[in-house]
Amino acid sequence: MSINKFMNPGKFLPAFFILTFNCVGFAREAAFAGKFYPADKEELSKFVDSALAGAVPTRLTGRVRAIIAPHAGYDFSGVMAAYAYNVIDTQYDLVVILGVGHTMAVKGAALLAEGYYETPLGKVPVDEKFAAELIKASPLFENRTEAHLNEHSIEVQLPFLQRRLKKPFKILPAVLNNAGPDELAEIGRMLGRKLKGKKALIVVSTDFSHYPRHEDALAADKTLSLAIAAMDPGYFWLTNRILLAKDVPGLETCACGEAAVGAAMAAVNELGPSRFVELKYADSYDRAPDLTGPEKVVGYIAGAFVGALKVVPGQITLSPGQKKELLSEARTEIENRLLGRKSKNDLLSKDYAFNLPAAVFVTLTENGALRGCVGTIEPRMGLLDAVRYGANAAAFADTRFRPLEKPELEKIKAEISVLSPLKKAPNAKEIVQGKHGVVVVKDGHSGLFLPQVWEQIPGKKDFLSELCFQKAGLERDCWQDKNASIYVFTVDSFRE
Repeated sequence: MSINKFMNPGKFLPAFFILTFNCVGFAREAAFAGKFYPADKEELSKFVDSALAGAVPTRLTGRVRAIIAPHAGYDFSGVMAAYAYNVIDTQYDLVVILGVGHTMAVKGAALLAEGYYETPLGKVPVDEKFAAELIKASPLFENRTEAHLNEHSIEVQLPFLQRRLKKPFKILPAVLNNAGPDELAEIGRMLGRKLKGKKALIVVSTDFSHYPRHEDALAADKTLSLAIAAMDPGYFWLTNRILLAKDVPGLETCACGEAAVGAAMAAVNELGPSRFVELKYADSYDRAPDLTGPEKVVGYIAGAFVGALKVVPGQITLSPGQKKELLSEARTEIENRLLGRKSKNDLLSKDYAFNLPAAVFVTLTENGALRGCVGTIEPRMGLLDAVRYGANAAAFADTRFRPLEKPELEKIKAEISVLSPLKKAPNAKEIVQGKHGVVVVKDGHSGLFLPQVWEQIPGKKDFLSELCFQKAGLERDCWQDKNASIYVFTVDSFRE
């Protein structure tokens, strides 16, 4: 019997689908053989071996600490998974598989802490000692056997491990879904701490966009891949929310394994500086055009987290061409308003970096004098939207100035400042003159100076006093108050 009719390009199974469970030895039997992948041992081995042979391995520098692999039916995503498995070593003592809880809500990481998982290729034992250590270390890890009974995201990864690894290995299977970003970061940090010194691999089992059009899936998934490369779990979480807020037709989720990705990022960061490498991208229509159409697809990314010398989390790097385009967009936004034209309202930019969350200030000058400056201190929207918002607000909503008028259009110049993540400074000594922008917060009041303000107020004491008085509406010496909070940041600034 062909297995195609049972395969699913996405994540959900019919609600009536029931699995049996053999309680003797806590055996998690091969529940999805014949449904998501071949049930026959020889056919399964042949498929996996062929996929691995056909997926050209990417040359990577540094130790592979974790991989991302899709978990749809093999006809849709099996070849994609092979690209991830082709970059790993052939021997591990332990493989941690972070999957998705599609059928049951879990509050943290739901483990299968005893027994084994089974596929047509044999049984894979759970590392019961390691599972017990995690459960003892944090209540965020629980032994939840029932969360694994009707869940495919772990099982479909095992045949690739069974064919790729040359020696017996143990697994720690965990499914996640409902944990918040702080809990996921703690799960990841704990996992990373416990994995230090072990010959171990983390496998993240996730599909990406569900179920936009083919072209929209590409934009959403490539944006999310860039967000993963920022190596900041909170930034990745925010990117998901900003993408979903765009209301792209059909886009129900950006990554069903969002929780698993976030926890894995925290874990590899705990293991040491790491970078993310996208190995291969496709969607269900790319991989199986005879089984599905382009109107409703699921995205698949194969990727690897690799040890690196240094990583700056949450940093967007823009090329000269991208900076030029953003300045053009800022001017176009102002022109549209002045000339009565409709503003652009792109759902997702084809320049994927422009969809990433960003805190941006747009500064306008006229004949060298300030004419408006507005932005956001923290990321609230994608980069392109933030530039358009800042340009519009600087021109027409900065209360220090009257709204811009048509005759001024040719006289103004725009400058865009993309802010780095805010970093809390314990005191003013941490502020570097000429380099840092500063935010001061006290009693519900706050104020910000961009680093460019040092050109007008070069002394640190005067700089901070004016920040408190002019921008925050507080006493000039509030920056010395122990109840005040000081944050520093840098900017990537560029002007017309």
